Amino acid sequence: MSSKTRVAILGSTGSVGVQALDLISRFPDRFEVVALAARRNAALLAEQALKFRPRLAALLDPESLEELSSRCASPGIDIAAGEEGLRRVAAHPEADRVGSAIVGAAGLQPTLWAIQAGKTVALANKETLVMAGDLMLREAEKNRALLLPVDSEHCALHQCLRGERREEVGRLILTASGGPFRLSTLQEMETAEPEQALRHPTWEMGPKISVDSATLMNKGLEVIEAHHLFGIEAARIEVILHPQSLVHSMVEMRDGSVICQLGTTDMRLPIQYALTYPDRWTSTLPPLDLS
Repeated sequence: MSSKTRVAILGSTGSVGVQALDLISRFPDRFEVVALAARRNAALLAEQALKFRPRLAALLDPESLEELSSRCASPGIDIAAGEEGLRRVAAHPEADRVGSAIVGAAGLQPTLWAIQAGKTVALANKETLVMAGDLMLREAEKNRALLLPVDSEHCALHQCLRGERREEVGRLILTASGGPFRLSTLQEMETAEPEQALRHPTWEMGPKISVDSATLMNKGLEVIEAHHLFGIEAARIEVILHPQSLVHSMVEMRDGSVICQLGTTDMRLPIQYALTYPDRWTSTLPPLDLS
């Protein structure tokens, strides 16, 4: 049996997937990529497959399969397409951890397949819990799967709650940068262009979550996600503006103590936490400069 942590990634060509593979490349002796899946970016998926040598590379879009096959004609790498290809990646028998990074509603079914296969899931797809949180948690318990949040706020809450009893939690406090329009007037927002909405002041993210963050819709989704992940009712989940984005979230205990998690604004930190939990590996990223 391999001593490495074996990883499958759903959505490997998206923002989180690319950062996850960058992180994995920093620990070549400790991680092994066994399966990758993307929607239709055959060129990037082929490049990733040739670099990381997974057993399986799959595209949801069957029309892109020929391009993937031509770019990735290499012994030892199986090529698949369509929903069945995604299912094989999500439930890959050799995967210890499955990174769920497919954007939006499209990530629900593959995440469910990974949960039903009893995998430890590094969950970067909040829509999965927003749409079907009760179902996901029920299936996770039934199949002894583990959900570990990759969202920086929920990863922070997960760390703050390690070793704490839920009955002693007063409230959860999610932080929000306020996005690119925090200091804009309503008049300025009415004439804002999409390019402005994509310029998030602190995080480097994909277009959907960047726009959702600009409108603060993303924070509403995160409240729902936190409710499902931690079993806290929405009335005890609050949001506070924190433009510096150094405190990623906080937990207020019922005795008034507040526990918070700080870190640099780099998604590879919560990705590493989810891929290595319950261990903490020495990071290859620059530390937070508190001075």
